[in-house]
Amino acid sequence: MSEEFYRQRVELVKYLKMSGLIKSKAVEEAFLAIPREYFVPEALREYAYNDHPLPIGHGQTISAPHMVAIMTEELQVEPHHKVLEIGTGSGYQAAILAHIVSKGGGHVYTIERIPELAKNALINISKAAPQLLEYVTIYVGDGTKGLLEFAPFDRIIVTAAAPKIPEPLIEQLALGGLMVIPVGSRYEQVLQVVSKSTEPPGQINIRYSIPCVFVPLVGEHGWKELEYR
Repeated sequence: MSEEFYRQRVELVKYLKMSGLIKSKAVEEAFLAIPREYFVPEALREYAYNDHPLPIGHGQTISAPHMVAIMTEELQVEPHHKVLEIGTGSGYQAAILAHIVSKGGGHVYTIERIPELAKNALINISKAAPQLLEYVTIYVGDGTKGLLEFAPFDRIIVTAAAPKIPEPLIEQLALGGLMVIPVGSRYEQVLQVVSKSTEPPGQINIRYSIPCVFVPLVGEHGWKELEYR
């Protein structure tokens, strides 16, 4: 079955390249290297390479491959970068990013608010790509507060929908850094690419990318749980 999964992975990458969503060699290599089937529930593994989201429990999902490709390309991660991910989920996006930063000594810090998902994500990465464990650190907590003790971050990626960009994440973004985050209402958002300029220092610029739909970013600087139930 592993050979069949690899064949499907290659076909998915071909499709994403033909669609213009995978543009860089680094992202292509990461998608080929990380077996997505390890990041979906066992009962859904046959759908691992279909281009749509899949449930992973606790009301959360693993993003569709095309969305992972879009966000990763928008983030423009370099191998030496220190990356913060908000919303670990299955761990797949973190593994993709870790594969890129592993080439240059960077690191991915990722925060998940649901302890069971954080635990599962670590297991998933351990099975799928154990060599990447030294490049990923998973924390349980409120991702809307960021991770001040390791700031500033060269890149920040948020894999849940925010009503507005959390101020702590703007503060923890390095000068010259980029953040990719879906922002909008509970049921419809736009992917925003946020940059913090070096000159003038700290100026925030926002570029609007594509419409999207993500699960809510819950936390002090995001949605409150009662607001979306």
